[in-house]
Amino acid sequence: MNDVVNFNKAKKARAKDAAKVTAAANRAKFGRTKGEKVVEKAQADKVVRLLDGAKREKD
Repeated sequence: MNDVVNFNKAKKARAKDAAKVTAAANRAKFGRTKGEKVVEKAQADKVVRLLDGAKREKD
């Protein structure tokens, strides 16, 4: 004999699984650690300083 299925619980479980898939995709797309953000900012600042230091002054 088949088990009784509660449609409300099945619907909620399906929605929860879909949310987990979406969350995983967002973590892969947007997620960066604080260390990665700091390193990227430091590299960008270094490039800006290097370019500003190489500028010639116009008289």
